[in-house]
Amino acid sequence: MTTESAVDRGVASVANDLPHPLDDPIRTSLRGAHARFAVWSGRIGRYEPQVAKFIGHPPTLEAQDWADLARILGPGGSTALRGGGYVAPRGWQVLGEMPTVQLEGSGLLVAEDPGAEVLGTADVPEILALIERTQPGPFAPRTIEMGTYLGLRVGGRLVAMAGERMHPPGWTEISAVCTDAEFRGRGFASRLVGAVGAGIRARGETPFLHARAENTTAISVYESLGFTVRKRSVLTLVRAPQD
Repeated sequence: MTTESAVDRGVASVANDLPHPLDDPIRTSLRGAHARFAVWSGRIGRYEPQVAKFIGHPPTLEAQDWADLARILGPGGSTALRGGGYVAPRGWQVLGEMPTVQLEGSGLLVAEDPGAEVLGTADVPEILALIERTQPGPFAPRTIEMGTYLGLRVGGRLVAMAGERMHPPGWTEISAVCTDAEFRGRGFASRLVGAVGAGIRARGETPFLHARAENTTAISVYESLGFTVRKRSVLTLVRAPQD
């Protein structure tokens, strides 16, 4: 069980090793708007697993950080670390790297959408089914608690959605942007991104999002909506020792 002192150390450390909230949106979210979902072990922070699978960490991992990461993952647990070139301690496995881009939306064109429906907990089975069909990225049963999610229906069927995920100070991530294959090309995703962005902008915050670097089509669409690439990086998938 994480002690109060460990929580305090983890929360306090974020202010000391992050020059910008978006350089580690996971921990800056967990120490602020999403503190209710936070689990800390030293400087390592994670979301409750039913909310999200994300784990935040300092830019450079020291021996104690690796130990805390192993503790929070459990034997054989895996996660994605920000950055590349990791030399993991004995017993750890480095499984590979995935190039990513982070886009900031200070120039996003936003507009409320009267056709968009606010999704709630009763919609989670439909949401998870849509996520399974479209594979936009990780989505857990309680991810919807992270922010506002909007959907579009055709004939009563949920066919497109987008919503809010990580929430660093002054920023909100737009995520889970997806549309059923048979309804693509109708502008549903762009409408929802603009509508979610309108809610973020109304709070005086700035939207941002992440995409795989290989998904150049999606990145081009986001850029056409007003996003700009802030940062190119990689995620490194690692697996903790089995015991």
